[in-house]
Amino acid sequence: MKILIIEDEERLARSIAKGFSTENFTVDLAFDGEEGQRLARTNEYDCIILDLMLPKISGLNILRTLRAHNILTPVIILTARGAVEDKIEGLEIGADDYIAKPFSFDELLARVKALVRRASLQPKFLQVGDLKLNPKDFTVIRNNKPINLSRTEFRILEFLLLHRNTILSESRIIEYVWNDDRNINSNVIAAHIKNLRRKIDKAFPDSKPLIKTVRGLGYKISDDEA
Repeated sequence: MKILIIEDEERLARSIAKGFSTENFTVDLAFDGEEGQRLARTNEYDCIILDLMLPKISGLNILRTLRAHNILTPVIILTARGAVEDKIEGLEIGADDYIAKPFSFDELLARVKALVRRASLQPKFLQVGDLKLNPKDFTVIRNNKPINLSRTEFRILEFLLLHRNTILSESRIIEYVWNDDRNINSNVIAAHIKNLRRKIDKAFPDSKPLIKTVRGLGYKISDDEA
């Protein structure tokens, strides 16, 4: 497995790289945002570990650029900026996980392995009825028409499709999309589900509604009538 570490604290970056190398990872290092963005856009990696406070180009701007170019390599933000607002912003832009410094290397290793494993198990596309989602290129199509979703909406829809016809509780959705962030509540999920319904169901009045609320239990996606 090959990872990219973008971290301007050179001593820390080399320490992390040494740890991953002992676990048989191939590691590339970048000590500023410009070099990190260049490597991330020109090479294929199984995971990117990204600091936010970088010289030349910030970590958030790197992440925005990667996602704008449909580079969906799993990204773990590793930073001293541990405020809830920073965490939410990073996840909304497209990060897959977020670890605040100081951190445990064993935890970082476990999270990288989990992200790589999850990415490797992704099917080519997920489908229910005439709705298709491609996890590789971040596209959603219904009735042969593309649908534009935010990163968070895409992740929620992806989770629903991975468990089609299954009722998913709010806590399971939070765990998958926001990594069990306790600051995410029912209102946040309801708002995203409302947006998904508007884009996926209401925008296609000639097709069956797919996203369903099961009162008191959660949400599911299905092309059944019930």
